[in-house]
Amino acid sequence: MIKLDSNGTFVFKGQTILDAPQVSSPDALNLFLTNQGLEPMALESEADLKQLKKNTIAYGILQAHNTSDNTQQLQIKFDSMASHDITYVGIVQTAKASGLTSFPMPYVLTNCHNSLCAVGGTINEDDHVFGLSAAKKYGGIYVPAHQAVIHQYMREMMAGCGKMILGSDSHTRYGALGTMAIGEGGPELVKQLLSKTYDISMPEIIAVYLEGEVSPGVGPQDVALALIGKVFTSGFVKNKVLEFIGPGIEKLTIDFRNGIDVMTTETTCLSSIWMTDDKVKDYYAAHHRTESYAALTPGDIAYYDGLVHIDLNKIVPMIALPFHPSNVYTLDELIANPYDILGKVEKESKAQLENPNVHFKLTDKIIDGKIMVNQGVIAGCAGGTFENVYLASEILKQKSIGNDYFKLSVYPSSQPVFMDLIHHGAITNLMAAGAEVKTAFCGPCFGAGDVPANNGLSIRHTTRNFPSREGSKPGSGQIASVALMDARSIAATSANGGILTSATAMRFANEAPKYTFNEEVYNHRVYFGFGKANPDETLKYGPNIADWPEMPSLKPHLLLKMASVINDPVTTTDELIPSGETSSYRSNPLKLAEFTLSRKDPGYVNRAKAAHELAKLVISANTLDELDPENELYTIFKSLCPDKASCDNLLQNTLFGSTIFAVKPGDGSAREQAASCQKVLGGLANIVNDYATKRYRSNLINWGMLPFTFPEGESYAFKRDDYVFIKDVKKGILNANEQFDAVVLSKSNSGHFEQHAITLEIKGLTDDERAILLAGCLINYNAPAQTTIGSLS
Repeated sequence: MIKLDSNGTFVFKGQTILDAPQVSSPDALNLFLTNQGLEPMALESEADLKQLKKNTIAYGILQAHNTSDNTQQLQIKFDSMASHDITYVGIVQTAKASGLTSFPMPYVLTNCHNSLCAVGGTINEDDHVFGLSAAKKYGGIYVPAHQAVIHQYMREMMAGCGKMILGSDSHTRYGALGTMAIGEGGPELVKQLLSKTYDISMPEIIAVYLEGEVSPGVGPQDVALALIGKVFTSGFVKNKVLEFIGPGIEKLTIDFRNGIDVMTTETTCLSSIWMTDDKVKDYYAAHHRTESYAALTPGDIAYYDGLVHIDLNKIVPMIALPFHPSNVYTLDELIANPYDILGKVEKESKAQLENPNVHFKLTDKIIDGKIMVNQGVIAGCAGGTFENVYLASEILKQKSIGNDYFKLSVYPSSQPVFMDLIHHGAITNLMAAGAEVKTAFCGPCFGAGDVPANNGLSIRHTTRNFPSREGSKPGSGQIASVALMDARSIAATSANGGILTSATAMRFANEAPKYTFNEEVYNHRVYFGFGKANPDETLKYGPNIADWPEMPSLKPHLLLKMASVINDPVTTTDELIPSGETSSYRSNPLKLAEFTLSRKDPGYVNRAKAAHELAKLVISANTLDELDPENELYTIFKSLCPDKASCDNLLQNTLFGSTIFAVKPGDGSAREQAASCQKVLGGLANIVNDYATKRYRSNLINWGMLPFTFPEGESYAFKRDDYVFIKDVKKGILNANEQFDAVVLSKSNSGHFEQHAITLEIKGLTDDERAILLAGCLINYNAPAQTTIGSLS
């Protein structure tokens, strides 16, 4: 079904994978080209062969947007950006504090996450009012609630072949439309608003070679889940660019391609790009943007750093069971072996949840040997496309979802999509079958809509199924779970009254009619303000919208108190800061911070706050004598220096705050709040074995938190309330050191602090990133008195 090759791969015109003898040497490659009637290349050595990476689509787009003279250290400026109503308030606030006068590029502010306005009174709608006022003041594009989910709007109105788009949502992916798009935390968008750059090393480029044709009943989510299941655990494509090539592409519709593409985020890749063809050309023509099309194809011979080979003929309906999109099985094997598979997943999930108050079961969904689910959802940027919803309606035509516990919700991804589904009768078919059809909304993807009943099992064509992401509250004894599936099999299950069913078991028309895009609704509702900034416009603040608190710059030394220890193999951003109703508070940094790690470590906030209060004592004390000898910090500082004078000096030159240890945090959302919430509670660093994604590590840096790791193969068994002291950390950052000597002070059973020497690392910081860490955060760095490495020495 899917094969991986980590060796370098050469592909001819994006269609033919060359075998080893054909590329064993420059002479062999030139012989192949000659036999194809092409001119040979000026290649002098085998090393020159890898330079053919320049012939990939991704390399060309990256270099076209690179503003540096270095082809390996990129400084990217994007063509446009997008944010939704969870993130844009904080981004605008941060940029405003840094001197923003107008948006220098098209910046789309969508309202598809906090659309329901059901939590906290007026605060969600207050954010929307703020967003419109910001679009008027700075020259933005404002898309009101219920008009479109963020990524569908960007596909319809902003994508373009050869362009690059940055979004403050992790599923910012428009590769199937010839656009390289990247999802990052809000501070990276702030940099672009301030005409700065997105700085990365040239990423590896992995070919995703598609061949064959999918069978009826197989949808884009099936292909995506198969891909995620194959590459996630090994990190095969982590922080790399996926370039989709091969003869299988032409057999896929644009909606199908988009459905695969948006889910590449779950592989942990950096971005994606696809070859374009006449179907892409027709897509832009249908959306009245013919100028946005360009033919994108690799050069005659392109070198890729690795290969994912997908035989579409062999893809079958898939399901990702709790609690991760990579926990993948075929539907057929699950249906055939429900007790074995659900029993295994149930056992693994209970260990992951680590909550004695939660009663989690999956095997109780097996009734008479069949799996009975409680809810189906087809929604968002992955599920709510025209083709997905239309084909679901075909499966459900003249059928019933039944009047028992099972229910189905369908959210078309935009009003234009909704309008054409109505035109073709799809909405009538769905509603007649008993489905609930709703407007464009991302809520089911992150727990702000269609929360299942306690211990319920929901099957969803959405993006993620992390623990509690569907909206349950384990702290209150609740738990529910989501399994990811394709819309076709969700519809088949719905037609079977909630009994898990593969779409390949159903007979239905497997082709959607031609989609007709009608932009009239956008013309009537969207505020198109790019290039029309009005400095006299007043930003409209609701009572929940608050400024960021002041954040200290880095001092010569760092003392950290371990406020949480998380030993799970991977920690998602949903566990770091929960999604769902908490998102409504994201315009108030201190209020939102109250939810930090609330589902993973409910005591973290109080421990971080206690450390923050101790930090105030350290700041106010000039000498060790001013600290209470009964205070633990007195003992800590005294144990770190030989005499009173050096202790006083150490106290005055040490920044104290909290930290956490996690094995591999940051999988999932791009939300910056996974880092900023720790920072506003006094967090100064994370200590981890590895970071799951680049975007989470970038968020830490932009909020002035030092992203420590261990040298490869090393770690340390921290205990909660351990202290970690890093001497001369500021000098190390200034000098671009990558290793830091540290001391762990751990209280023994006798009450004394034992010292253990460890080594920590921070690798690959750019000059700007070092300056941000020294300044204490991006806001400080961009303060009117511009901070640079030199000025902080």
